[in-house]
Amino acid sequence: MIAALTGMGLSAAAGLNAYIPFMIVALIARFTDVITLPSSFQWIESPWAIGVGAILLLTELVLDKIPAVDTVNDAIQTFIRPSMGGLIFAATTAAEDLDKSTWMGDNPWVGVVLGIVVSGLVHTGKMAARPAINAGTLGAGAPVVSTAEDGASLGLSLVAIFIPVLVIVALVALAWLLIWLWLKVRRWRRRREPRVRPDTAYPRA
Repeated sequence: MIAALTGMGLSAAAGLNAYIPFMIVALIARFTDVITLPSSFQWIESPWAIGVGAILLLTELVLDKIPAVDTVNDAIQTFIRPSMGGLIFAATTAAEDLDKSTWMGDNPWVGVVLGIVVSGLVHTGKMAARPAINAGTLGAGAPVVSTAEDGASLGLSLVAIFIPVLVIVALVALAWLLIWLWLKVRRWRRRREPRVRPDTAYPRA
C-alpha cells in the first residue's frame, strides 16, 4: 500500500514535469538507502541516466517558461510524461524498502499502466490550461505558472517518498486545482466568444 501511494505521487508529479521525479528517485536511490531499486530498474541511478536526466530537466525548465514554446513542448511531452509516470510508478512500487509485498514487483505492468493513467490525467489538465493562461495574461503568466508547477512536482515527489500517507491529500488538492483552472479557462473562453446582437442575428425581410 505504501509503495502504491509513493508510485501514485511520483507519477502525478511526472505529469507536471517528467524529469523532476525521475531525478529525485535516481539521486536518492544512488546516494541513500531510502530507496533500493530492483535490478531491472537500477539503470535509473547510473551516472549516465542521471546526466541525461539533468540535461533534459534543465531544457524542460527553460522551454516551459517561454510563451508559445511551452505549448509546443507540452505537445511533445504528451508522449514523455505518461511514459515517465509509468516507469517511475513501476520502479518505486517494486523497490524493496517501500513495501514488503512482492506482488507489484512480480507484476510490473500494473505499475506501468497505473502510472501512465495518473500522469496522463495530470498532463492533460496542464496542457489544456496553459494556452488559455498565456492568452489571458499576454504570455506573462507562463513563467509564473511553470515555476508553480515545478514547485508542485518537486513537493509532491518528496512527499511521495518521505510521507506517502499524505499523497492522497496532495492528489485531492492537485485535482481540485486542475478542475479550478479548467473552470476558469471555460469562463474565460466564454467571455472571449463574440456575441451576436439580437437585432442582427437574422436579416430583415
